[in-house]
Amino acid sequence: MEYIKKENEHYNLHMIKTDKFKSTSIEIIFSREIKKEEITLTNFLTSLMTYTTKKYNTKIKFAQELENLYAARVFPSCYRLGKNMNVDFNMKVLNDKYAEDGLLDKAFEFLKEVIFNPKVENNEFSKDEFEIIKNEEISQIERFKEDTRKYAMLRLMELTDSTKPFSYNLKGYMEDLNKITRANLYDFYKKFINDSTVDIFIVGNIDFDKVSKIVFDKFNFLNKKIEKDSLMIEWNDYNKERKEVVENDNTNQAKLGISCRLQNITKFERDYVLNIYNTILGGTPDSKFFKTIREKFSLCYSVLSGANKLDNLLIITSGIAKENFKKAMILIEKEMDNMKKGDFTKEEIDRAKVCYLSGLDEIEDNPHQIIAHYYAMDKLGSDDLDVKRKMINKVTKEDIIKLSNKIYIDTVFLLGGDKK
Repeated sequence: MEYIKKENEHYNLHMIKTDKFKSTSIEIIFSREIKKEEITLTNFLTSLMTYTTKKYNTKIKFAQELENLYAARVFPSCYRLGKNMNVDFNMKVLNDKYAEDGLLDKAFEFLKEVIFNPKVENNEFSKDEFEIIKNEEISQIERFKEDTRKYAMLRLMELTDSTKPFSYNLKGYMEDLNKITRANLYDFYKKFINDSTVDIFIVGNIDFDKVSKIVFDKFNFLNKKIEKDSLMIEWNDYNKERKEVVENDNTNQAKLGISCRLQNITKFERDYVLNIYNTILGGTPDSKFFKTIREKFSLCYSVLSGANKLDNLLIITSGIAKENFKKAMILIEKEMDNMKKGDFTKEEIDRAKVCYLSGLDEIEDNPHQIIAHYYAMDKLGSDDLDVKRKMINKVTKEDIIKLSNKIYIDTVFLLGGDKK
């Protein structure tokens, strides 16, 4: 792969040339500081923008134009990255070689229409489309409440620290949805376009000069914003004593969630040691948690751990019978203590490294993962693939033990399991 980044006063352009794919993948990423009261607005807006436009003013016309672009696909995704809320407009089209000359230019023309020419009348979004998307957003928020696993995770994050962005419900809030009007949503749209940092990624068998010209012709009126220095969520204060909350719910299976603080860890520990630690402890079906809590003692249906690096958190989740809560907690703490004592083998470390390296190899086979990799390099200071391969092999048992002593259980939350 060959990578080139071009910066100007409008956007950051990232071009990745590879002949692995017959298609060209495009992601236009708008990034802004996350604000709780704007999450519902952002979800609503991006769904509306990819439903119709001024030119393609019905859902049928919108879909027909995508068919004209050789069955191209376009969809938005909204997600949090540390302190920021990102909105991606994703599109995939056939390479011109397999379709027709100028297809990439037409694809960017379509994206220009989607982003900059919404269906607006008298400074308000069109009524019919607005009502359709509003009903879809209502359903999304209501479905979230019915998903006990997601609800339990949200409650865990709220109990950990309700002031931090990781505690926000990214599906949105009904009280905020009820305040949205066609006029104030259009006002937010203008703010969203003008206040975001914009990164444009293109992956495929592309000509750098040709792509640069196409993108500049379509997006040369954006006003790029200055980016923040760091997206990391720091823990300046924390719970001196562990929180433990049990919430009743009429379900067969209880959902257990545990948040663990990562305190004063180094970049090497965050980028490399933490991956090995997590894989050994609870990141795979070959982990200590799985072998002990599920297989040996049969105390849970599932148990996993995962690192939220930008939040400085390690999260442990499990599905258990409520009566096994205390026993499961004892075993979870015991396995974490064993990591601090160095009670793990070289073979476990080697297997975790192989798992990590296999994940790196898979990145180059997926355009979305390629974009995520280069975006992380640009925004988070992550290393390139070759450096990552070298650095992961430098992780030692002593590194893992040292890191394990910087991980502290903060909050324990148990939901449900009360159905008789």
